[in-house]
Amino acid sequence: MEKTATKKAKRSITKSTLQKAYIDYLLTHGKQPVSIFEFAGELKATESDFYKHFNSFKALERSLWLDWFNSTVKLLEKDEAYAQYSVREKVLAFYFTWFETVMKHRSYIIFRFEKVRKELTPFFLLALKDAFDDYINMLLVEGKESTEIAERPFSKQYDKAFWLHFIFLNKFWTEDDSDDFQKTDAAIEKSVNLGLDLVGKGPLDSMIDFAKFLFQNKRPF
Repeated sequence: MEKTATKKAKRSITKSTLQKAYIDYLLTHGKQPVSIFEFAGELKATESDFYKHFNSFKALERSLWLDWFNSTVKLLEKDEAYAQYSVREKVLAFYFTWFETVMKHRSYIIFRFEKVRKELTPFFLLALKDAFDDYINMLLVEGKESTEIAERPFSKQYDKAFWLHFIFLNKFWTEDDSDDFQKTDAAIEKSVNLGLDLVGKGPLDSMIDFAKFLFQNKRPF
């Protein structure tokens, strides 16, 4: 009988394959791989396979968070009702959807935040931060147009406050030991409502507007 040679099919190394394997490695070993060569070898792959998708482990980690963020926004935008939400409702929806999206990666997220307790923008969040800033600034413009958000001299700093809020909620979630993360749900609702109340129009804005009116019309107090 004529023998036919068969070649073992080469394993397909995709972006998601590398991301999953990297998370597994971090959680199993408690540290990143010594080298890309070693990491690729454990996957029965080569360095070239890795470099087709990422140029470093840091780039790989940045991609994780950015992908989760983009998935969150896509889920929100699939809901036809989302477009009709107020800015307050959109921010609330974002956080609830975000934590649903990243729930299956909680062990990794806990691991990462334990390593960078004092950093406000750790390296793995850099790509996400750019996307988050764009998203929040879009909501801020929308809120100012609808008068849900007040235009103030320091309103250009609002996006920085929202970023600190994002970091706060993620750290809070990693330390939440309540059933079904009820404390995190409460933290989201209370902090988002407080934040939107602070950037929204209130008595202080009315006082400032009135003071401007009096000054412009040269009326004494």
